[in-house]
Amino acid sequence: MNIQEMHYDFKMKLNKVDSQQYKNLRIPEIDWVLNEAAELFVKMVAEPRTRTYLGFEKSQRNTDDIRTLVVKDTILNTNGSFILPNNYMYYVKGKVTISKSNCTKLGTLKIRQHDDEYQISPFDNSSFEWSEVNGVFNNGGIEIERGLDFNVDRLTLTYIKKQNTMFYAEGFPGGKYSNLKGDVLVGTQDCELPEQAHREVIDIAVLLITGQLQMPDYQVKLAKLNLNNLK
Repeated sequence: MNIQEMHYDFKMKLNKVDSQQYKNLRIPEIDWVLNEAAELFVKMVAEPRTRTYLGFEKSQRNTDDIRTLVVKDTILNTNGSFILPNNYMYYVKGKVTISKSNCTKLGTLKIRQHDDEYQISPFDNSSFEWSEVNGVFNNGGIEIERGLDFNVDRLTLTYIKKQNTMFYAEGFPGGKYSNLKGDVLVGTQDCELPEQAHREVIDIAVLLITGQLQMPDYQVKLAKLNLNNLK
């Protein structure tokens, strides 16, 4: 669906059949809730708070539902850290280019917890021979283990990126509107998720508005999401 079709589907699902009971919702308000719903969808698929599996690739459906947001980027080492891209959302995997003397090869970045004692463990510390480098997340990005006897030159980072903000400014009076940051939005921006995820995003958006408006059919809309294992 394009963003215009998503607006149409949203209104159809929110309003009762053959009614325009909630026709006063403006385009910027619908855009806002659609973006919130898309963000929630990605969080539920990629990184739920309670994890019972490793990674977002629990099933092929999970992988396909957000495959358009999985990107790869190469980042240079900056004083022992890798600064994350501005559109970074969730980590998937990392490969590092390491060098020692005249030898350069590809290694694996192993993300550690801050309280792990990997630096003093002969079995867990970084190793050029085993092609493994430890790293932890901090405020600036990913900090690699200090005191290595080899160089870590660059990181090839695979991650789930943030979505571009959807908007349907073209349908607003004047063909544009300003968002809360003061940016003037003109034209349209479609959803970046694969086509099969669009209706579920709309269902989440309708559920959010239904709850805010305290509509009586909230449980019915929630039951529909449960059919798709989203709640």
